Amino acid sequence: MRTMRSTAALALLALLIAVPGLAAPRRAQRAGQATTPPAPAPAAQQPQPAQQQPQQPQQQTLPIDQPISPAQIQKWFEAFTVLQAQDRLQLSETQYFKFVQRLKALQDTRWNHQQAHQRILNDLRKLTNPQTGSNDEGAIAERLKALKDEDAAAVVDVNKAYDGVDETLDMRQQALFRIFEDQVEQQKLELLIRARQNARAQARGRQGK
Repeated sequence: MRTMRSTAALALLALLIAVPGLAAPRRAQRAGQATTPPAPAPAAQQPQPAQQQPQQPQQQTLPIDQPISPAQIQKWFEAFTVLQAQDRLQLSETQYFKFVQRLKALQDTRWNHQQAHQRILNDLRKLTNPQTGSNDEGAIAERLKALKDEDAAAVVDVNKAYDGVDETLDMRQQALFRIFEDQVEQQKLELLIRARQNARAQARGRQGK
């Protein structure tokens, strides 16, 4: 249990580091501490030739300085959900391992359908683009039908995956799982908004230089 909680804490730390703006003050403080070497003992101080002086290490680019995609945030939160589930749903050790397998199946099913949905939308954007789209009504109708079929299949497959998860839980745990998923989704949306705001701010800062 302690190992599980420690791993969950690491997952939270990864989110703080990876999402722009969440850990900038702490990162700056840690960076300041890391770049200040400890003072050597007076007896150990020896003059070094200029050419032998160690070079200052180059500043490393942390993930916080890189654009964070919605797909990355989605994957982080999926991992976070897996790590936190045992405590939040009060699962036994036996329950947990079976639950994780079913949860991963649910996450993969949902993700695959979301990607398929997005690909079809991208096709529709290309077809209806005012400058470059063909506006071929036959092609548009085919893609609209594909989108409808994909969304219908997603409902069936996701519900089936939820049934698989529920088979590992009692009734109270099923309710706790829905509540937990909703809380995680709200946190994910907040981080997505914050990541986009920071990306825009960084872009404006680069343009102003």
